[in-house]
Amino acid sequence: MTSKKFEIQVINQISQIGLRGFPQESYRVSKDAPNPDAILVRSQEMHGMTIPQSVRAIGRAGGGTNNIPVKAMSQRGIPVFNAPGANANAVKEIVLAGMLMAARNLPAAIEFVASLSGDDQGLAESVEDGKKRFAGIELPNRTLGIIGLGKIGSIVADTAIKLGMNVLGYDPEITVEAAWSLPSQVRKAHSIEEVLKASHFVTLHVPLLDVTRHLIGTKNLGSMRPGAVLLNFSREEIVDAKAVVEALASRRLKYYVTDFPAGVLIGNAGVMALPHLGASTGEAEDNCAVMVVNQVRDYLENGHIQNAVNFPTVLMQREAPFRVAIANANVPNMLGQISGAMAKGGVNIHNMTNRSKGDMAYTLVDVDSAMSSVLIDEISGIPGVLAVRYLPRAQ
Repeated sequence: MTSKKFEIQVINQISQIGLRGFPQESYRVSKDAPNPDAILVRSQEMHGMTIPQSVRAIGRAGGGTNNIPVKAMSQRGIPVFNAPGANANAVKEIVLAGMLMAARNLPAAIEFVASLSGDDQGLAESVEDGKKRFAGIELPNRTLGIIGLGKIGSIVADTAIKLGMNVLGYDPEITVEAAWSLPSQVRKAHSIEEVLKASHFVTLHVPLLDVTRHLIGTKNLGSMRPGAVLLNFSREEIVDAKAVVEALASRRLKYYVTDFPAGVLIGNAGVMALPHLGASTGEAEDNCAVMVVNQVRDYLENGHIQNAVNFPTVLMQREAPFRVAIANANVPNMLGQISGAMAKGGVNIHNMTNRSKGDMAYTLVDVDSAMSSVLIDEISGIPGVLAVRYLPRAQ
């Protein structure tokens, strides 16, 4: 750990269990830090904010980072951390609740009972006469289609299999780690259309990117089997809400269960809309905060990067007392220029690692002797270098 007292600015309400991960002797956590080293955020929109030049990292205590200007931060050499999978159990449970609500027609049944009046005998007669309208189906032997097989998609698949369902999954971008954690009973689909045609229930677990915006729309909703249920606990814009309303009207869809109550959906009997409750549990908020605090702290103190949406994963055990962390554009001869500057400055490189992700590269260098501010400035001035941090170990 360095001897510097790091300033952390907290936007939104971040779990105190997570914030306790910042030791008081070396961190100051507040909502009004004038020159923060890092910012922690949940859902606050940051695109219009002026982010201080002192900021070295941003941590999102959750999964998506659409509220953060990631591209602008990349240009400044600032990693944006998130907490993938930390809220996975909370989302899994609400997906399961959504399937059960749809399978057993529970919202309509609850609304029916709430509309009744009279004495007990009259109520009993009304209930007996009306209940047949809400007869549902059971989940075993039904097919659940999962689009997106990351941490959430994988544990949704595992739960569905344990309930006796057949699971069909599609994810052209699946990682090796996710593939290893996926239950072997999941059948692989080769297209979204294959999932939609075969499934009684379809649940979406993909990030919002240009290529996933309106991933489900008029064209492929027509592929769904009549009476199917679509669940969206991912991002609102993944689904074309107007196309969903049309599919409900034509009875191609029976229900649309979503965490995003868009105006066009309100009042539609086939819509079960929730007020963005997917990760709204105390446990999920704690887990996300703990995860992102640990990642931000490890970055500030050691230069390590894990779960940054715009940087590669880079970890290197310290083998020397002096460390330099360099964010740079992923272009040829950067390592040569960096090591050349160090050699010219009389500094011996003890160990070095470099990784890239898209247009971004990141380098950790351990050296055997202290580095002067002149040398740090020289490295910072290399074209393509975005940010340099000097991280000598505290004595």
